[in-house]
Amino acid sequence: MSDRLEPYRAKRDPDRSGEPRGSSRGSSGSRYAIQHHAASSDHYDLRLEHDGVLLSWAVPKGPSTDPREKRLATRTEDHPVDYADFEGRIPEGEYGAGEVIVWDAGTWRSTTQDDDGAVSVDEALGRGHLSFEVSGRKLTGGYTLQHLRGDDWLLIKKGDDGSDARRNPTSTEPESVQSGLTVQDMADRMDRQEGDE
Repeated sequence: MSDRLEPYRAKRDPDRSGEPRGSSRGSSGSRYAIQHHAASSDHYDLRLEHDGVLLSWAVPKGPSTDPREKRLATRTEDHPVDYADFEGRIPEGEYGAGEVIVWDAGTWRSTTQDDDGAVSVDEALGRGHLSFEVSGRKLTGGYTLQHLRGDDWLLIKKGDDGSDARRNPTSTEPESVQSGLTVQDMADRMDRQEGDE
């Protein structure tokens, strides 16, 4: 069986970047996280734990709570499960250089169904349509990932108790649920630490 984290490791030098080395655990929990990543292009990374890794999508505009908004979500390489806790600065010259905070965290579950009942996550991804619910600190309720082409998907909020067309959580709630820092706060902190070295 191939190591699902080989593409992740091939792009990184954890000794320089500080990112988790990670391992494919071979079991599955239900962790969910969204990380705000101030890289060369600012974006939010959606992480869903499945089969011992974090399935990952980069969402340039971040998640929405408005069911009328469709957000582009580009599938990226699987990440280690412990990446869901990663905050800090990926240094210049490394893949994904920039600050990272844990913008939201919690648990998730697949709700994908067809006429025969529940559909597995792998089958749903293969079909290009994954329905799921998150229980996070900032986001709750149902979402859909709909495949477009290649690595491009759409992230769409379902109309439920967690939807709110007037709410814009990425701008009104920019702080990390882990450290309380924004990406700018993290940049300032890392600048101070590097200045003291």
